[in-house]
Amino acid sequence: MNNPSHQDKEQPLVQHLIELRTRLLHIVYFLLAVFICLFPFATDIYGIVSAPLIAVLPEGSNMIATDVISPFLTPLKLTFYLALLLAVPFILYQVWAFIAPGLYKHEKQLAAPLLISSVLLFFTGMAFAYFLVLPMLFNFTMGIQLEGVSAMTDITKYLDLVLHMFFAFGFAFEIPVATVLLIHAGIVTPEGLAEKRRYIIVGCFVVGMLLTPPDIFSQAMLAVPMWMLFEAGLFFGRMLRKRGQEREETTDTPE
Repeated sequence: MNNPSHQDKEQPLVQHLIELRTRLLHIVYFLLAVFICLFPFATDIYGIVSAPLIAVLPEGSNMIATDVISPFLTPLKLTFYLALLLAVPFILYQVWAFIAPGLYKHEKQLAAPLLISSVLLFFTGMAFAYFLVLPMLFNFTMGIQLEGVSAMTDITKYLDLVLHMFFAFGFAFEIPVATVLLIHAGIVTPEGLAEKRRYIIVGCFVVGMLLTPPDIFSQAMLAVPMWMLFEAGLFFGRMLRKRGQEREETTDTPE
């Protein structure tokens, strides 16, 4: 004979698993739909992404494909990543709809702005890389070509480089969100981060040195925005902690 109380405890877990499965299927279906819509434009999309390099190639030079199937697979790969990026808001909405019922009111008030700002900052970092960093990088590299060496970049290697830059800058621009989360979780304090500001600035320039061409101007183009984003995260982290303290004081105050 089954224990009714045991069944009552298991039922919510089963319902959560069913809901999780449903939302994962929604994500997969939406991602496939976006990919199918973009697939006819795969070649055009690759042309847009390769524009920063094409614009600085020497006259008579072009991109090459060293594998027989790469002219088909490379735009396909890019299209899938683009579909994934375009589906991010929908994916985050599904995640939010799944976890929101288990959050407190003040946690919901914090989570929604952080999710939205993280998406916007990630896309801003990608745009920063595409419109500023990549043209600067290719102008620099094309300016130091060896005599007798033709500049003909493989399309697959170019895509790998561009995706690396996009994701690197996208995640680098998440600094304000990471700073706020660290402060909110109590791992660090605004005062502690402020005291370590000099080390953080040095770290920003080290990251800029690793992700940009080896000149001080290029490094500053990434390091300075990262520093400013850290300061923004520190500012909002202070505001968040102040509101949390005021909420605790209001709750502890006897009526």
